[in-house]
Amino acid sequence: MSIYVVFLIMLSFGCANSSGKQAVEVEKPTKTKSEVIKPEYLTYNTFLENIWNFEENPQEWVYKNELPSVIDFYADWCAPCRKIAPIMEKLAKDYEGRVRIYKINVDEERKLASVFRVQSIPSVLFSPVKGQPMMQAGAMTEEMYVQIIEEQLLKK
Repeated sequence: MSIYVVFLIMLSFGCANSSGKQAVEVEKPTKTKSEVIKPEYLTYNTFLENIWNFEENPQEWVYKNELPSVIDFYADWCAPCRKIAPIMEKLAKDYEGRVRIYKINVDEERKLASVFRVQSIPSVLFSPVKGQPMMQAGAMTEEMYVQIIEEQLLKK
């Protein structure tokens, strides 16, 4: 009997505020732009459009972007890839407007992986605006990625 009374009391106060009017849900604050910055996922076609069209220039690296880039070749099942995923997200936020961070899923984009002869993942391609790109295989620390970005891409 006492459980029934408690239940009735909860019902009478649960859906209304003290004035007896229906409660209004308060709008949650929206995320700022810097909170939603994430690496961009590339497909075969977006790679050709935004990075390098190797179909038109198969012998020469012709970088098409106005910012240097970091391209993470990864797979969802790869533990080291999952380990560096938060690092790539942090780099995307930290270098917003200065360096673009991209991801390529090697299981979905096998042709891109073969163009770069990716045999071990994660493999990360660092591309300056001018000059040749540099590939690094294996997971590294955030500090190591920052050092390469600063020294090789931003030339600091």
